[in-house]
Amino acid sequence: VQLQASGGGLVQPGGSLRLSCVVSGSIVSINNMGWYRQAPGEQRELVARISRGGSTNYADSVNGRFTISRDNAKNTVSLLMNSLKPEDTAVYYCNADIRLSNVDYAFYMYWGQGTLVTVSS
Repeated sequence: VQLQASGGGLVQPGGSLRLSCVVSGSIVSINNMGWYRQAPGEQRELVARISRGGSTNYADSVNGRFTISRDNAKNTVSLLMNSLKPEDTAVYYCNADIRLSNVDYAFYMYWGQGTLVTVSS
């Protein structure tokens, strides 16, 4: 199972970026999916999370600026980031709770490799 994140880059303050993450491999289902970020010298923090049914929650720092969405048919999760600020600069990681087998009801957390977002003029 792999999570492949893409869409990071350099953007000016006030600009927008869209991150995408696709889950590949042999899986049964995906429960929660989310985006985390880690700035230099900081701990990794939750940015946004979305349930299989579409319920969302956001960090206070991004609420109203970022929108998380998912496509259950394509096993993807996206993060639309608007009104970006320099403090949004970080490596962004996607993750997902994945069920691997029809005989194992447990969900296991997987992480993508991270994509760098730099907000700077």
